[in-house]
Amino acid sequence: MDTLQTEEEFLNLSRQMWRWMSERNVDALNTLFHEKAKFVHMGATFGKTEELEVLRTGVIQPKEVEFQESSARLFANTAVVLNKIRLVAVVHGNEVTNPFVVTEVYVQEGTSWLLASLAFTRLITP
Repeated sequence: MDTLQTEEEFLNLSRQMWRWMSERNVDALNTLFHEKAKFVHMGATFGKTEELEVLRTGVIQPKEVEFQESSARLFANTAVVLNKIRLVAVVHGNEVTNPFVVTEVYVQEGTSWLLASLAFTRLITP
């Protein structure tokens, strides 16, 4: 998470975050998530503490993420990653599949890059 400099490095960080979410690796995510981070889901918005608890308890657990398109853009001390994905997740015990564009915003604090925002936009598919 330190000294990231290229768009490819942010795409790799994003994929690592998704692995940690699937594995429910709350310790690693706790280090990655900014203290003031916001997480926007289809039916709720959480802060860092709530998001980690949702993942820890398995209320929402990503199982499979199919990356269809990904891009990253760097702006001084901010990076924005967009992932068009097909997400299979367990939500309140039910397996669901949704197409999303997920916006991840990373900010640099000192030499570290932290996730400041994660927002899901559900796509309308034919």
